[in-house]
Amino acid sequence: MKTLVNNRKAYFDFAISDEIIAGLVLTGPEVKSLKAGQASLKGAYVTIRKEEAYLTKAHITPYKYAADKNPDPDRDRKLLLNKKEIASLIGKEKGSVMMPLEILQGHRGLIKLKIGIGKGKKKYDKRESIKKREINRRISRQED
Repeated sequence: MKTLVNNRKAYFDFAISDEIIAGLVLTGPEVKSLKAGQASLKGAYVTIRKEEAYLTKAHITPYKYAADKNPDPDRDRKLLLNKKEIASLIGKEKGSVMMPLEILQGHRGLIKLKIGIGKGKKKYDKRESIKKREINRRISRQED
């Protein structure tokens, strides 16, 4: 699967323990805008309402060639999950956060969303991940 949009801050701010891939309900101009890479998952999260999952606060820039058919760029978008997957999300929801990690282009051009379930990192955990990243950079520079 090809990654269209990535949420880099999610891996830094949260300790992701589980991942689920869900379908995403979009309009035609939104799909074209996503394939052009004009979207942002910064500050977005997944909510569950009335046994349905929704992607909230994800920004998809309006497609410039679709004159008046562009919906609200920050609207809630329904996720396509079966009942068992939604039930498992509800069970894991207490004390954890459901974050969108990536928007992917799947088989036959279908748009998918990778959801990460995890808990927020403390400040000292973030410092630790920064140290590990710096050490890996130094090692890779010395090998070159």
